[in-house]
Amino acid sequence: MAPEARKTNYVIRGGAEGRERLRLLSQIHRQSTLDLLQRAGVAPGMACLDVGCGGGDVCFELARLVAPDGSVLGVDIDAVKIDIAQREARAQQLENVAFRVIDLEQGELPSQFDFVHIRFVLSHLRNPQKLLATIHGALRSGGTIVISDTQFYGFFSEPESRALARGVELYVKTIERRGANANIGPRLPSMLAAAGFQDVQVGVVQHAHIRGEPKTILPLTVDFSADAIITEGLASRAEMEALVAEMYEFAENPMSIIAGPRIIQAWAKAAS
Repeated sequence: MAPEARKTNYVIRGGAEGRERLRLLSQIHRQSTLDLLQRAGVAPGMACLDVGCGGGDVCFELARLVAPDGSVLGVDIDAVKIDIAQREARAQQLENVAFRVIDLEQGELPSQFDFVHIRFVLSHLRNPQKLLATIHGALRSGGTIVISDTQFYGFFSEPESRALARGVELYVKTIERRGANANIGPRLPSMLAAAGFQDVQVGVVQHAHIRGEPKTILPLTVDFSADAIITEGLASRAEMEALVAEMYEFAENPMSIIAGPRIIQAWAKAAS
């Protein structure tokens, strides 16, 4: 397991390999994320913060939406991903986006933002409520927070796959062993309210695939979490290798369907 995974409670393999998984994840969620950002009121001139930005995909979208006078800061604990994000921003000639390495559970966030985005982060934290309180302090009065996170038990396959069900079970249990919650999604609205946010709103999206690379995202996630699953004593390496192989084989079936977890979207305003 990558050292940063144990250090940060993040069970999925990070670094350059993890960046490629996040790229695929962003491809899957791109349109629903853009719809959400626009629905939540992202506009030119805003100062934006992307918390747990990974390789920067949402930062790049935000940078275009708030141009020419707006700015975007992406923060993440994974220095390798931050380095990749910086290089990709230069390649895309985006001059209004910057990146910084920050430990979300230990460090402080910069402040005075109009808009904060956080996707697939709270489900990996031991104390997500604390981070929401910190984010509230980072927003200007009346600023907007947008969160997307998972309800993994909402996933399904057709035909039903025991391997996929087992893989998801192991992933969820591993996150629970680390003190976090892979099914945190439905709690987001109440958590926002508890952190002092107002005008809380909610939506749900779910992506299903019958072909193509996006269909592999669930097997890939379990595959990239195998070291953590083994470390937690939930399965042997031989068991994980066989399970992951069966999951990929199911994904290769041209008539099988894989639907990932339900994604709960919640957005709200900082108290005026």
